[in-house]
Amino acid sequence: MYQLSNHEKWLCSEIVDCAYRVHKKLGPGLLEKIYEACFCYELSKKSIQNRRQVDLPFKYDELIFDEGLRIDVLVDEIIICELKAVDLVNPLWQAQIMSHLKLTKNHIGFLINFNVTYIKNGIRRYAIE
Repeated sequence: MYQLSNHEKWLCSEIVDCAYRVHKKLGPGLLEKIYEACFCYELSKKSIQNRRQVDLPFKYDELIFDEGLRIDVLVDEIIICELKAVDLVNPLWQAQIMSHLKLTKNHIGFLINFNVTYIKNGIRRYAIE
């Protein structure tokens, strides 16, 4: 199992805190892009580097394709955050995060669904070796 570095542990804690802050202020029921903007703002307030809607090129048979794969939020260039605002979480999104982790060679990803009563029920962390 992958061992998180102290920096990764700290980032994970801060990501959860930022999601909590956004959900506490806004609650459920808004559009995903609103949560994304506010989540990134909260990260920036903590001086945590982040990028929104990051294109993810991929390699196949020695060719590089840039065909629309996109990460919602990339935190400090090492943690992928996929944000949702839905009633039901599709299991396919877990596979999407795992695929994005493999393509980027990053180890940690979050699926955060803001359309829940309690944000603790909307946050899932994933890790790969």
